[in-house]
Amino acid sequence: MLKGKTALVTGSTSGIGLGIARALAAQGANIVLNGFGDVEGPRAAIAALGVQVAYHGADMSRAAEIEAMMAYATTTFGRVDILVNNAGIQHVARIENFPTERWDAVIAINLSSAFHATRLALPAMREANWGRIINLASVHGLVASAEKSAYVAAKHGLVGLTKVTALENATTGVTCNAICPGWVLTPLVQKQVDARAASQGVSNDEAIRQLLGEKEPSMQFTTPDELGALAVFLCSSAGNNVRGVAWNMDGGWAAQ
Repeated sequence: MLKGKTALVTGSTSGIGLGIARALAAQGANIVLNGFGDVEGPRAAIAALGVQVAYHGADMSRAAEIEAMMAYATTTFGRVDILVNNAGIQHVARIENFPTERWDAVIAINLSSAFHATRLALPAMREANWGRIINLASVHGLVASAEKSAYVAAKHGLVGLTKVTALENATTGVTCNAICPGWVLTPLVQKQVDARAASQGVSNDEAIRQLLGEKEPSMQFTTPDELGALAVFLCSSAGNNVRGVAWNMDGGWAAQ
């Protein structure tokens, strides 16, 4: 379905981003990976799907590096047809104790990076009259949790950016939507599970049960593969008139 298209997925060397990259590659899209840690493993996994794969290690907190990444993608593949803004970090603290440098980092990576990548991708998408921008927000783009001020602010902002981008391109073939997962068992969430298990002296399974029980009525994690399938749908012709949506996959979290 996406043969000949190029997808750039930020924060895609693990977790949700890698799951979405795999799903798009399975539909024939060439992939530009971005992120830290192991690169060769994800690169090989994507290449095994029979598409071309490239990598750029841009620090998503730095506008100049995002510009370099977008230029690299254009030089390598011609243009970015599908932009998935997935890069994100987390820090947990009460507002009065929240380190200002952590606030700045969360806003930069979770929100500003999406703005910079979007503004750079849009001209070529509009010229081609086809493009897909998918912002990985969160259920925290729709509702709040205590001690996550920067993350919640950034994700609410990302939902707002999604709507504006969709409206500004509503008469074109370029769409923009947000996906808002609940708990996904990524390395980031596993750290929270491990911390809960250690602090309360309970098993990992019990820590997971407590974590899900507090927020997610389905009592199950959303998977990166499920999120990838939704991204594929948004890139399909069935998604042509899905515009400015914040689509939650949260096991009923926001329905409460």
